[in-house]
Amino acid sequence: MNTIYWIVAGLLALFYFYAGTLKVIRSRDRLRPMMAWVDRVSLPALRALGAVEILGATGLVLPPLTGIAPSLASAAATGFVLLQTGAIAMHLTGEDRRIALNVGLTATAAVTIWLATRL
Repeated sequence: MNTIYWIVAGLLALFYFYAGTLKVIRSRDRLRPMMAWVDRVSLPALRALGAVEILGATGLVLPPLTGIAPSLASAAATGFVLLQTGAIAMHLTGEDRRIALNVGLTATAAVTIWLATRL
């Protein structure tokens, strides 16, 4: 079970660390081809979202790795479920209705919650 957690949580953390870093450092023009919704939020909100994703990715990995407050891993995964719920709502209310990735990330985060409780 521990190995499965590290595979699932590791992949989820890599995705969110990458996506969050892009949101923090790239301009709207460079993000627009990948994320059509970037014009619907303010730049500070976009940067904050990226920072939250980076912190959440860290929360999936560091607590179980160090053994310090490992329950924070399930809290980080719960945060990603909530984040993706908001992302799905954002997509459905805008012109871009592609939510397959968001649904997949929600399911992966939900599995990570379950796995984190088994650590």
